[in-house]
Amino acid sequence: MRIFQQVLKYGILILGSFIMVLPFVWMISTSLKAGGATMVFPPQFIPEHPTLANYIDVVQRFPMLTFLKNSVIVSVVTTFGTILMSTFAAYAFARMEFKFRDTLFLVYLATQMIPTQVTMIPQFILLKNLGWIDSYQGLIIPNIFGVFGVFLMRQAFLGVPKSLEEAAFMDGANHLVVCFKVCLPLVKTTVATLSIFTFMNSWNNYLWPLIITSSRDKATLPLGLAMLQGQWSTNWNLLMAGVVISVIPILAVYIFAQKYFIQGMTMSGMKE
Repeated sequence: MRIFQQVLKYGILILGSFIMVLPFVWMISTSLKAGGATMVFPPQFIPEHPTLANYIDVVQRFPMLTFLKNSVIVSVVTTFGTILMSTFAAYAFARMEFKFRDTLFLVYLATQMIPTQVTMIPQFILLKNLGWIDSYQGLIIPNIFGVFGVFLMRQAFLGVPKSLEEAAFMDGANHLVVCFKVCLPLVKTTVATLSIFTFMNSWNNYLWPLIITSSRDKATLPLGLAMLQGQWSTNWNLLMAGVVISVIPILAVYIFAQKYFIQGMTMSGMKE
């Protein structure tokens, strides 16, 4: 009976893994096909004549390198900015004593229930008055102040022993030193988790760059991929080549930090 349960469990896991991997295999396969081979029946998971011409063509016909550069700049700076701002705010809510601290945090946390679409028009008007339309500032700064990052970092800071903080204060350290020299090194798994979430959200963000940018010079990869879709028809081989280019950085970041990501998801949010 125990052997049957093990076989059933691994069978379900293998089936689930196959379902998850299948779209990625189809994406890579389509990106290596010639134009006439994308709609053949039965579908070919392994192209008869694989070619890299689609990748060359998509780079030559569209400014994909510009889109890629913009996405890298926006995602990396947004990630670092989010980590910095979330660390400052979370440390204040978790380790500093001031009046109405918990009430203020609950009110701040409640803003998470406001749909993003509701705040886009006020943000756009504000950035227009600042002259930040079609700029890196407009793409980055509104996205570095997030409730989720503050909540995640606060929960991690609450798990740091108070005795370490008291010992640092006795040695003459201030709150800034305690935050970055004592608390932050102990929650690096949470920092890695927040970094991955922030990077992925920024990398895949389509709606905000669509609103705030008006030229190809500041367009990101999601906007560039939308340009590959025609009004009446779509070259799926070119589109899949562009998608593969956009997916590689996310996979690289996740593979590099997956150990910290798993630990952070396990440990964060366990203490109130």
